[in-house]
Amino acid sequence: MKRHCWRRGSLALGMLATAAPTISQAQAGPAVIAILPFEDRGSFGQDKEVSRALELGIPATIAGELSKYPELRLADPTRVTSALKAHKVVPGARIDAATAARIGKDAGARYAITGNFADFYGKFRLDVRIVDTEGGQILKVVSNNDPKLQDRADLHRIVRRVGHKVLEEASPSHRDQPEAESRVIPTEALTHYSLGLLYEREDQKAKAAQHYNQALSAYPDYPEAREGARRVRGF
Repeated sequence: MKRHCWRRGSLALGMLATAAPTISQAQAGPAVIAILPFEDRGSFGQDKEVSRALELGIPATIAGELSKYPELRLADPTRVTSALKAHKVVPGARIDAATAARIGKDAGARYAITGNFADFYGKFRLDVRIVDTEGGQILKVVSNNDPKLQDRADLHRIVRRVGHKVLEEASPSHRDQPEAESRVIPTEALTHYSLGLLYEREDQKAKAAQHYNQALSAYPDYPEAREGARRVRGF
C-alpha cells in the first residue's frame, strides 16, 4: 500500500518552486508546453483500471482546457509520444523533473507539464509540476488546495482549476481574471473517456469505442470523446 504524504510532498516541491523563476519571468510570448502522462501515486476505492486510465485522461483534459488560450501552444502530441518512447518511459512510471525536461525538449517544448494524483475513497488530490526543459528545474507546483474542491464527483472542476493555475503562471494577466465557467464534464463521462484513451493505447479498439460511446451517452457535447470514437471506429 502506497503512503500518502500530500502535505509533506507539496511543501517540499513548493520550496523547490520558490527557488526557480516563474514561466512569465523566463519567457515572453506564447509558451510551448509538452503535457506528459501523470502518475497514480496511490488510489483506493476505484478499480485499478480506472486509475490507469486517469493517468492519460487527466493530462488530456488539461491539454483540452489549455488549448483554448492563444498565450500557450501545446507541443505536437506525436512528438511527445515519440520522445516518451525514446526515453523508455513505461505507462504508470513516475517522470522526474530531469526526465520531463529531456522529453519536453525533444518534443520542441520550452516547458513540460507532469504530475500525479491520488484518490482516497473519493477525496481527490491532483498535483501538477511545471518543468523548465532548459534547466531541468521545477518552476512551480500547482494543486487543488481548496478543501471545497477535493471531491471526486467534481473531477472535471478539479482538473480545470489546476489547468487554470498553469495558465496563470504562463500568462500573469489571467491572475486577476475569474476562471471561465464553461462546460462541466460529469465524472462518469470523464472516466469513460479516460478508459477509451487507455484501451486505444493498448490497441483494443472495440473496447475503446465502447467507452468513448459511453462517455458521449453521459455527456453528448463531448468533442474529445467523439473524436476518440472516430479514430477507433472511423466515424
